[in-house]
Amino acid sequence: MAERRRVILITDGDEYARRAVEHVAMDIGGRCISMSHGNPTVLTGAEMVELIKKAHHDPVLVMFDDSGFVGEGAGEQALMYVARHPDIEVLGVLAVASKTRQAEWTKVDICVDRYGELTPYGVDKYGEPEMDIGRMNGDTVYCLDQLDVPIIVGVGDIGKMARRDHYEKGAPITKKAIEIILERSGFYEH
Repeated sequence: MAERRRVILITDGDEYARRAVEHVAMDIGGRCISMSHGNPTVLTGAEMVELIKKAHHDPVLVMFDDSGFVGEGAGEQALMYVARHPDIEVLGVLAVASKTRQAEWTKVDICVDRYGELTPYGVDKYGEPEMDIGRMNGDTVYCLDQLDVPIIVGVGDIGKMARRDHYEKGAPITKKAIEIILERSGFYEH
């Protein structure tokens, strides 16, 4: 059996997210599957697994997006395929908040707000803490509760949050969330 690839799943895939995730991947010494970006996701789960296997080293950051489709869309179908693939070890999920008319939500272990502070409360797409502890609304998050992953970290809209997470500033909110996933998953202990 091939060595399992260690992957972080990200529930956003628009152009802002792509730029931020690529920047963070470079900063942490990981790889970003840039072809996984899209709003909505255009690659299948099987196609994403093949791209992950071709990445030069771990961790591999992969984006999924449903483009506001309520229920299980293409992004979630691909995410579930990748997450359950025997050659993939999911280190964690970066759950991204969005306005979904309160239709889709997920449990989160912790969130990083727009100021870079950790909070037990969910955050909205602007990175502002909400009222619910351990829960947030998002677009491509409908299926996350079905996964057995080490940690789910919530953030506002990647690459945005009133420009506080812009890639030209180093995408500091996204980077902090990814670093939390790497630390809590035990990635650095291997």
